[in-house]
Amino acid sequence: MDLKSLRHFVALVEHQGFARAGEAIGLSQPALSRSIQTLEQRLGCDLINRGGKGVELTPQGHLVLEHAQRLLAGSTAMRNALRQFNDLQAGELLLGAGPFPAAGLLPRVLGQFNRRHPGVRVHMEVQHWVALRQQLLAEQLELFVADIRELEHDPQLEVTPLQQQASQLFCRTGHPLAGRTDLTPELLAEYPLASFRVPDRIVQDLRRTLPRPEPLISLECDNLDVLKRLVQHCDALSIGSLDTLSDELAAGTLVLLDWPALLPGTSFGLVTRRQRPLSPAATAFIEMLRTHSQVPAPTVTTD
Repeated sequence: MDLKSLRHFVALVEHQGFARAGEAIGLSQPALSRSIQTLEQRLGCDLINRGGKGVELTPQGHLVLEHAQRLLAGSTAMRNALRQFNDLQAGELLLGAGPFPAAGLLPRVLGQFNRRHPGVRVHMEVQHWVALRQQLLAEQLELFVADIRELEHDPQLEVTPLQQQASQLFCRTGHPLAGRTDLTPELLAEYPLASFRVPDRIVQDLRRTLPRPEPLISLECDNLDVLKRLVQHCDALSIGSLDTLSDELAAGTLVLLDWPALLPGTSFGLVTRRQRPLSPAATAFIEMLRTHSQVPAPTVTTD
């Protein structure tokens, strides 16, 4: 199978049009159209329904797209592994991160990784664990670090716990509740709660320790930096770990609230595909991650 034609087909679907796809991959629209037609002739079936809006795939097109993405990801992984084999002087690391590790642990690890292996291009995708899992299984990521409470028993994944930290309730400096020592559930319920998406298994814990009427979370954002800036400009309350709030607390833009009730803390870990080999770059990154987190080496398959 010609990988170039498959790459053209995937680009067509991703960009939803011949003109946009051709521009993205540096190919004229007629040339791209001929490439797709040649692929259909070789496969003996139509991949797209002509005449509709956008790019509408046939049932065969959906099947070919799934396999094409896997073949292209495997080809990229092979090329990366070959380039990286000689002391990690080149290549690419596709990494995913949840909001908390992206704001705390991972910048320190990535800084060390970049200093040691400056030739390796790192792409970090910051998303909720649901999206990261989908991208990992689609081989768009090689590993990710995120909340693992919904992932630990997933048969397709290898999960290694890394860190657990307590959560703190915080708000902006100058908030009506800042500095008060007489907080009650009724007082807290007067203000909206801003938070990242909460795993289903801890929603009930959060409802017990931070009682409020529905909706439980009024402002939802999986980007922790954006979430903290949002809280600085409104009266919403939010939860976070000291590790991810240290800069704002030191600068005096955010303050902790005197709320001793136990809040659901962070619990994140390293996630890879079970029984899948890792590139040298991923192996080196995981070793640095293990050192920073001070946990035993994860059980992963390497090249």
